[in-house]
Amino acid sequence: MLDLIGTTTIVAMIAVSLNATVTVLQLSSLQRLATITVAGLWIGLAVALAGTGVYAVGPTPVPVIGVMAALPVLAAAVAALLSTRVRAALLALPVTLLVGLHVMRVLTGSFFLLLWAQDRLSGPFPESAGRGDILVGLAAIPLMLALARNASGHRGWLLTWNLLGTLDLVAALMLGMLSAPAAPFQQFGGTIGSTAIWTLPWSAIPTLLVPFYLVTHGIIFARLMWASEPVAA
Repeated sequence: MLDLIGTTTIVAMIAVSLNATVTVLQLSSLQRLATITVAGLWIGLAVALAGTGVYAVGPTPVPVIGVMAALPVLAAAVAALLSTRVRAALLALPVTLLVGLHVMRVLTGSFFLLLWAQDRLSGPFPESAGRGDILVGLAAIPLMLALARNASGHRGWLLTWNLLGTLDLVAALMLGMLSAPAAPFQQFGGTIGSTAIWTLPWSAIPTLLVPFYLVTHGIIFARLMWASEPVAA
């Protein structure tokens, strides 16, 4: 039952995140179509790899699921650095939207804790990722409302929340990899560890949702550090 609920919820989260950002991106119709196509192909690849069982960590130095989590972030960073148009479109995304999308992390955090309660995850990974996501998601609600009222008056709170949200995701990825049974770098989790994350629907969290959230955190950092105008709602 939890897997069914997780599938429905995670699919909805991905759809909402993609639709909300692509709709407001300042791109031409052709560019918007290309963005949706690339995102769709990446989603298909992530799902297909999960179906083949390739995410199961063996005696290899680099877990595939970690590579899948990192590649979209690197691709977005390279595209923003090389293309003025891409960079401008990303920096034009409303900060209130970027923060508001993280409210859904309450759901991913809850799933981690539920999988932990069912003994499908073990070690410090589910507790850290679960509680961290819930706290970041809940904190996003008052921050989003405050930014909607006064976009330029909460830079300190935005920076603090953005830093904590990023650290939570990075810590979750690291603990997940360090909790992978049979991996040469395993430190936690025993024989269960992070095994539930290797299969659908849960593999979609590190391979699809986490990269998306990391990219939004990166955009917010860029807006705070380099944008010449005040942070816009």
